[in-house]
Amino acid sequence: MADKDLQSLFLHQLKDTYFAENAIIKALPQMAAAAQSEDLRGAFAVHLEETKNQVKRLEKVFQQLGEQPQGVECKAIQGIIAEGGEIMTEFQGGALDAGLIAAAQAVEHYEITRYGTLIAWAKQLGHTEAQGLLEETLAEEESTDEALSELAEDAINPKAA
Repeated sequence: MADKDLQSLFLHQLKDTYFAENAIIKALPQMAAAAQSEDLRGAFAVHLEETKNQVKRLEKVFQQLGEQPQGVECKAIQGIIAEGGEIMTEFQGGALDAGLIAAAQAVEHYEITRYGTLIAWAKQLGHTEAQGLLEETLAEEESTDEALSELAEDAINPKAA
């Protein structure tokens, strides 16, 4: 096995995250269609547009690194999305929406972890512009997670109970 440095690891993680974001773009419309709550459907629609912009930011980071945007299979996000699919087939009504929020937050927490790591590595490697783009996305992911928590606590979970 060849010795690889932090730059190689950064690029690999960037490809993993690019794959994940594109998988999320495919999953969000299905989640929105399954949601019973209009507010939840709206939250998913907003995050879909944010995610499309996040992919564009990742493409800028690839460009800054002199690399072609490409993904590497991310089994973690595939598993999280598959769990969301199980919720959509096994639950209905208020419990469905509560489960969809839980699935969406699992995605958000995964992304928050990945972006936090990418930011730390970009900083270490001196990729200042990339760091700024990644920080912008991290802020959006954290905001989405917070909005989902508020929606769950204020409306969805009480209705499911």
